[in-house]
Amino acid sequence: MFTKRSAADRGNLSIDWLNSFHSFSFGEYQDPKHMGFQTLRVINEDFIAPSKGFGTHGHRDMEIVTYLISGELAHKDSTGNETVIKQGEIQRMTAGTGIQHSEFNPSSESPAHLLQIWVIPETRGLNPGYEQKAVSQKKNEWNLLLSPTGRDQSLSIHQNVEFWNAILTSGFVLDRNYTSPKSAWVQLVKGKAILNGLEIEAGDGVAVDEEPNLNIKAEKDSELLVIEFG
Repeated sequence: MFTKRSAADRGNLSIDWLNSFHSFSFGEYQDPKHMGFQTLRVINEDFIAPSKGFGTHGHRDMEIVTYLISGELAHKDSTGNETVIKQGEIQRMTAGTGIQHSEFNPSSESPAHLLQIWVIPETRGLNPGYEQKAVSQKKNEWNLLLSPTGRDQSLSIHQNVEFWNAILTSGFVLDRNYTSPKSAWVQLVKGKAILNGLEIEAGDGVAVDEEPNLNIKAEKDSELLVIEFG
């Protein structure tokens, strides 16, 4: 079964420096029909104004993934990590027993555009941790970003999930076939596509419940993120 979560139906927080769209309940936006999917708890699409950002704040017992779509994001945390995440890079932070961090757009001119994704970890009380890498820009193929074992140079994540992305040129068709039916979340980052007959546009998400395959046709140049469970 494929259930579309339209970009236009997401929750929204818009303040002077932040425009954030929530696929699932988050902060003041609460909808009991949209509390997450499988172990996926949060997908926020954030636009952060130049020279602005989130001050130091805390998290615990969550795997937090940041996927930079455009711009840059300066990261600093209580374990000593101080980095800049650039366009085309991905970060995984394990909050575990507790971590304090800040996220700031270092550019004085360009906004930062990103996805912030939270996954519930398989174990509570983990040691805080951090990883970051560049995302492959190879087109028309699947690129593994995160996995439980960190295989094939992917980042590791403390849950039985895998993150994949694909950058597709207009008209290209890409399949993903499973040996047994699988659940997944598909987030269209850019462009326009058809997913197993369902039209999706940038910002749309689709909950995939126990399906044997994904079939994606790019109607425009597109970028998508797929989170697979189990």
